[in-house]
Amino acid sequence: MFKVPVICGTELQREIELSLDGSHYSLTTGILPSLGARSNRHVLLRNFIISPYNRIYRFWETFLVLFVIYTAWVSPFELGFLHKARPPLSIIDNVVNGFFAIDIALTFFVAYLDTNTYLLIDDRKLIAWKYARTWLAFDVISTIPSELAEKISPSPLRTYGLFNMLRLWRLRRVSSLFARLEKDRNFNYFWVRCAKLICVTLFAVHCSGCFYYLIAAHYHDSSKTWIGASIPDFKTQSIWIRYVTSMYWSITTLTTVGYGDLHAQNTGEMIYDIFYMLFNLGLTAYLIGNMTNLVVHGTSKTREFRDTIQAASSFANRNRLPVRLQEQMLAHLCLKFRTDSEGLQQQETLDTLPKAIRSSISHFLFYSLVDKVYLFRGVSNDLLFQLVSEMKAEYFPPKEDVILQNEAPTDFYILVTGAVDLLVLKNGVEQIVGEAKSGDLCGEIGVLCYRPQLFTARTKRLSQLLRLNRTTFFNIIQANVGDGTIIMNNLLEHLKEEKDPVMEGVLLETEHMLARGRMDLPLSLCFAALRGDDQLLNQLLKRGLDPNESDNNNRTALHIAASKGNENCVLLLLDFGADPNSRDSEGNVPLWEAMVSNHEQVVKLLADNGALISSGDTGHFACIAAERNNLGLLNEIFDRGGDVTCPKNNGSTALHVAVCEGNVDIVEFLLDQGCNADKADDHGWTPRNLAEQQGHEDIKLLFQSPKPARTKSADVKFLKLPEEKHGVRFIGRHNSEPTIRPLSHDRDEGHSLKHAKRRRANNFHNSLFGIMSSATGEENDLLLSVNQNRSESKFAQSPARITVSCPQKGDIAGKLVLLPQSFQQLLEISMKKYGFMPTRVLIKDGAEIDEIELVRDGDHIVFAGDLMVNDFLL
Repeated sequence: MFKVPVICGTELQREIELSLDGSHYSLTTGILPSLGARSNRHVLLRNFIISPYNRIYRFWETFLVLFVIYTAWVSPFELGFLHKARPPLSIIDNVVNGFFAIDIALTFFVAYLDTNTYLLIDDRKLIAWKYARTWLAFDVISTIPSELAEKISPSPLRTYGLFNMLRLWRLRRVSSLFARLEKDRNFNYFWVRCAKLICVTLFAVHCSGCFYYLIAAHYHDSSKTWIGASIPDFKTQSIWIRYVTSMYWSITTLTTVGYGDLHAQNTGEMIYDIFYMLFNLGLTAYLIGNMTNLVVHGTSKTREFRDTIQAASSFANRNRLPVRLQEQMLAHLCLKFRTDSEGLQQQETLDTLPKAIRSSISHFLFYSLVDKVYLFRGVSNDLLFQLVSEMKAEYFPPKEDVILQNEAPTDFYILVTGAVDLLVLKNGVEQIVGEAKSGDLCGEIGVLCYRPQLFTARTKRLSQLLRLNRTTFFNIIQANVGDGTIIMNNLLEHLKEEKDPVMEGVLLETEHMLARGRMDLPLSLCFAALRGDDQLLNQLLKRGLDPNESDNNNRTALHIAASKGNENCVLLLLDFGADPNSRDSEGNVPLWEAMVSNHEQVVKLLADNGALISSGDTGHFACIAAERNNLGLLNEIFDRGGDVTCPKNNGSTALHVAVCEGNVDIVEFLLDQGCNADKADDHGWTPRNLAEQQGHEDIKLLFQSPKPARTKSADVKFLKLPEEKHGVRFIGRHNSEPTIRPLSHDRDEGHSLKHAKRRRANNFHNSLFGIMSSATGEENDLLLSVNQNRSESKFAQSPARITVSCPQKGDIAGKLVLLPQSFQQLLEISMKKYGFMPTRVLIKDGAEIDEIELVRDGDHIVFAGDLMVNDFLL
């Protein structure tokens, strides 16, 4: 299990300090953050299990390397120059062996990295089994004391120090140390390699000298040895003299400058010299090759970098560029050199991989960050995945311009790490107006609104940003049309929240462009209703959008318009065939949305067009009214035909809620309507039990003397659903793209975009056929242009409203409708509303109308037959 640590406190301060340097373009000391701002991941291991990457354990391993170096020197020395144990070396040997014995025990509690899965294994049995079948035997043997080994060894092998040569097995720790140091950025690779080559050379010289002396010391005629020829009594000399003489011979042989004073005297020494010189040939080639490679590799990159810097400086001087631009050029080149020299060509590496792998890597690194960006709240997972796959990660050094004010909006950026200042140019002086931090956007307003960039974005410190091209972004949006409206709505809400004159101007201009249909993103009826824009709604309906389209919660544009009390939008939707009795996922109907928001005109308008409160979840409505202690709303539900005694989905009724609220008036009203005080909910609670449990004495008295229920037939006229007449068909619900999630400002339950479930994409409209169909429709149904004549765009403005009535069908008060564009459409309204084709169309004062141009906003039109005309006039 992995955790992503959060950089905070001193770590963040250290990152900032490393990113900033004395020069704006000097980045030699900073540490580049990992791609995607994901730090090294920590692993949660079992109790008493140590991670091999633990800092303390690493220190312990480094500490043991000091003893390994001692072992590498003392083991050949004791073999060549000592015949028995001699303090203090024997004491030190046993102390060192004790430390390695502790390490053996500690290894049984150290997790290891599985080479197949690259996961840390922390199972004790697996750790012990792996150690037992690999290095355990060698480690145990190398820790046995020399004195004990000499006693238990066979007679021919009882040479002191011979058993100590097995301790050279510990040299693998030194090799691992150098391998780690070569990858450690805190150490210079060149000097680490040089130190490694020097250590290899000294170890070879030391071992060779000790072994060569061992041959001479055990030869039967000491005068016929390489050291006895120059020092006849060498065995009586001090160990220091003998050791120095041996090292002198070994080095002169290695460097091929001998033999003058010391040379082989017998056949055994000659054979040893032959193999040693052959070994020296390979060692010398290894040393020369490594040193040459280090020098060439280091100088080639540096030379190329210096040539590039010189060319950039010459270019800047020749063209007399400002100092700030020169610094930005040099900073960019220095950063590129850093990434190249450290092997961090990240984008180049990604570009060489197949698209599927690139997408998976981008999803892993950036998805969690992009998901939190305000612009993409509520969009589908498919859209986020496509966007992340097309984003490019880029590094910017401190004080470098990412976006320039008034430049063309070709890209926008998401800040991953670092910080960016937002600047504007006022009166020739740059002023900082804001700061972008991790997860913020830069340049999105220019891209989405297609206007010059509002600000200059300049990095404060070393920053990593994700770049997304505008063309690529809109191509993806066109394949996910439903998400486009969500993105635009998120942008508009963000502009509303910004208390800045510039942002307010952008908001007004953007809404104006939306009303004229000049934005590239697709729009929906729900979006227009949400914004209360009847002009845009009228244009979208003319383009053929389904008036009953719904969002994820099955809320139609009529639900939204009714909740906002927008009469014009409600009229438009009803006139184009919107279902006044459509239910959302919570059982709400447009009539209830208007009632709960206290929009009386909209309530009357919906009721006149066949809206019924009984089409929704009246039990839920009654519970809400009781919870709000709103007796008037509860009475209105009853008056409009709603059954206030119905339970909602959990079995509780409005009477349960009223008892909990302690509202005696509502309890009395509900009892009058026939509510049962002994009806239990899903949890077994009845209103009577609740009254007793909560101690409502007044309510308990009401329950003890119930009043006779009042029937609905005595007080209210039932409204019936309109029947299908004369071929008039009521349009049912149909989900279509594009859709948009509604805002929560006018709903008690308040589902904000930030916490709402993600929308489901419509497969047809996201397919090639849907896109082509949409494109064809846009060509044939273009929105009205701003430059059109006002006489040609009469209905692009707020449409006129008239009242129609038909006394012959019993309707004298009339119904409010939108003024149609032709006289024939006016007659069709009569057929649609009354199932009656009039022979004459009159205004209220009796004048006959035969042309639609004579009708004005607010007129009362009467549909009449020949037999009704005279009666009406009288």
